[in-house]
Amino acid sequence: MLIEHRGAQPVIHDDAYVAPTAVVSGDVTVAAGSRILHGAVVTAENGAIRIGESTVVMENALVRARAGHNVSIGDSVMVGPHAHINGATIDDEAFIATGASLFPGSVIGTGAEVRINAVVQVNTVLTTGEVVPIGWVAVGNPARLFSPDRHNEIWAIQKTLDFTGTVYGPATSMREIMQGQSEFYAAHRGDRDVTGPETQ
Repeated sequence: MLIEHRGAQPVIHDDAYVAPTAVVSGDVTVAAGSRILHGAVVTAENGAIRIGESTVVMENALVRARAGHNVSIGDSVMVGPHAHINGATIDDEAFIATGASLFPGSVIGTGAEVRINAVVQVNTVLTTGEVVPIGWVAVGNPARLFSPDRHNEIWAIQKTLDFTGTVYGPATSMREIMQGQSEFYAAHRGDRDVTGPETQ
């Protein structure tokens, strides 16, 4: 399904494929040879998403962009099932495995791997070919890698990266954050299905 959001419609190359149960919403461009599979959601809220050539976004993955946190996914990238990509930049030939999470401002270098259920925190940079092991957490610029049981060490770096400000802006409480989120996502009430008969 292709959705016009905030006045922007997806642009899908004739040689790309969007599954009928996938959702592509807003200012999204999908290049030749790329595939968006069943249940995937690619949503440009008020930012932009650019997906390069021969990239595959697997089932039930989520790719989200917002103003100030566009998404750029290069050529020949694998985005695994249930992966979560939010405001990240992913260079060519990277591998984002099942259940991996990439947060706003993160950068994944060429050929890097974020393995099953691994996390790349806000404003974290992985270098070319770097690997985040299964279930591990990458945090910082340059990235430091931690097993998930090392929470205190992760937090010592993460708290300097301004997660709340990066993701939600200057809100000071959960109530304020959620009021802002509710108002922001209300823009979906104006969405319009622009799926053409050739893609149904």
